[in-house]
Amino acid sequence: MKIRPLYDRVVVERLTSEQKSAGGIIIPDTAQEKPQEGRIVAAGPGKRSEKGELCALDVKEGDRILFGKYSGSEIKLDDKEYVILREDEILGILS
Repeated sequence: MKIRPLYDRVVVERLTSEQKSAGGIIIPDTAQEKPQEGRIVAAGPGKRSEKGELCALDVKEGDRILFGKYSGSEIKLDDKEYVILREDEILGILS
């Protein structure tokens, strides 16, 4: 199944976090926080300005991004979990 987000929204797949701490302690799944880092899977065309012009997004498919802990809406497609975010909820692009 494919999804195409509307306006300035992006679909993000969370990147998995490390299973061990820096000291070598294995962290169980129940104690792990959801990662705030992800990869953009799909991006909308952009937002319309007051004049009706299309303003393109600053991010594109494949970009690694950081986003807020409680931002976006979580969805599940084909047994995979994704987050749908607005462009203004993205904190930064990782290079």
